[in-house]
Amino acid sequence: MAAEVPTLDEIRAWPATVSVPTAATALGISKTYLHALIKRGDAPVKVLPLDGRHRVITASLVRLLEGS
Repeated sequence: MAAEVPTLDEIRAWPATVSVPTAATALGISKTYLHALIKRGDAPVKVLPLDGRHRVITASLVRLLEGS
């Protein structure tokens, strides 16, 4: 069963950064695909590399989903 896509209001209430799987759910794509986009440098959102992992900046995610 696929994870339920959060509403924009729910996403706005998220912490400043979120995990790649969480961001992928919000975007309606797989975490594998978002990881591939990040690796290629083609992620549609701003990403921070932290301790060998990536964190997606929530404000960037909100801007993308708002169409800004």
